Amino acid sequence: MNTIEVLNQYPNEFNEAVRFYSIGIHPWYIDLNRLDKDLEIINQKLENNNALAVGECGLDKRISTPVELQKKVFEQQILLAEKHQKPLIIHCVSAFQELIAIKKKLSITVPIIIHGFSKNEILANQLIREGFYLSFGKYLIKNPELKNVFKQLPLNQVFLETDTIEETIEDVYTLAASYKEIEVETVKIQLLKNFKLVFPNYNEDLDD
Repeated sequence: MNTIEVLNQYPNEFNEAVRFYSIGIHPWYIDLNRLDKDLEIINQKLENNNALAVGECGLDKRISTPVELQKKVFEQQILLAEKHQKPLIIHCVSAFQELIAIKKKLSITVPIIIHGFSKNEILANQLIREGFYLSFGKYLIKNPELKNVFKQLPLNQVFLETDTIEETIEDVYTLAASYKEIEVETVKIQLLKNFKLVFPNYNEDLDD
């Protein structure tokens, strides 16, 4: 089974050579001097079939940018995701209850994926109940305590990623399968189903 690679792009550094991408304003990189322009670029790029998602975007309460400003920028990107019917890839740090509240307030209909999930069972189960997808990668490899969290989650609401780790996606699949006590191929088949459901615009034959 071939690997499907989706790269994150920033509107002010957009690379036309990237085939499949998500695009968004990460809360770390909010710049009021170019915010309107960045949002317009995102709006334009989401017209392309190769644009599979909006993100990374979200909330981070451990940075100096005011949370209210982060919420404003995040909500503007949610509206673009809804307009173009593209899923959201979320960066969230210490703001999960705010994230859940925004999902309810805006009645978000597009799928929402939490990037790099690393928290406890209670939060994981709450997010699953609220309809979020949880993506695991670096922390699944680095933090053995996530075994019990991952083991009890429904596989149809999970994704696996590599992000910034040296290990390959095969390594992540192998570990995930061992935690679930199932075959690697079973994990791959289910995650491919998840991918096709969440990213219906993906078509490996696209060349636009």
